[in-house]
Amino acid sequence: MDPSLELEVMGDVAAGLKKLSGDTEAARRVLQWAVSAFLPDGMPAISMPSPSLQAPAAVVSGTGSGEPAPSRSFSSLPDLYSAVSPASDASRALVVGYWFQVMQGEQDLDGFQINKELKHLGHGVTNITTALSSLIERKPQLVIQTRKSGNSKQARKRYRLTDAGIKAVERMIAGGDL
Repeated sequence: MDPSLELEVMGDVAAGLKKLSGDTEAARRVLQWAVSAFLPDGMPAISMPSPSLQAPAAVVSGTGSGEPAPSRSFSSLPDLYSAVSPASDASRALVVGYWFQVMQGEQDLDGFQINKELKHLGHGVTNITTALSSLIERKPQLVIQTRKSGNSKQARKRYRLTDAGIKAVERMIAGGDL
């Protein structure tokens, strides 16, 4: 490919992102969309962690109610999980999904991966698909299914937390219920 053409396209992308007036979250969503729309299936995903995760331990603040909460940092999934103490299978899956998506920068989540971590924590879920489906069925949806590979009912599914799902976990971190 012609390097000057690549630079021209990069300039077009930069000009488009400037229209967002420095809204880094919007720019991140646009770039994630572009990656998923234009990279071939099967190509490894490009991980783009949230800009707030530049420190070794991610810091979570805000209650979602308009008033700031004391900042809390979690350097590991067990630290986050024990601080939140989720009670239901669905909230357990949501908290682990939050860890992978928000704090580790994963783009899509795998139910098997979520349940594997829950088992390591001593809180495995009997049916992870049912737990995640209950989060999909809520209004507003806390999780969405992004992909299914295979035709069978047991096919591997990929998920992503919605903005409402992320805010729900942040409320749980701040001491609220799901």
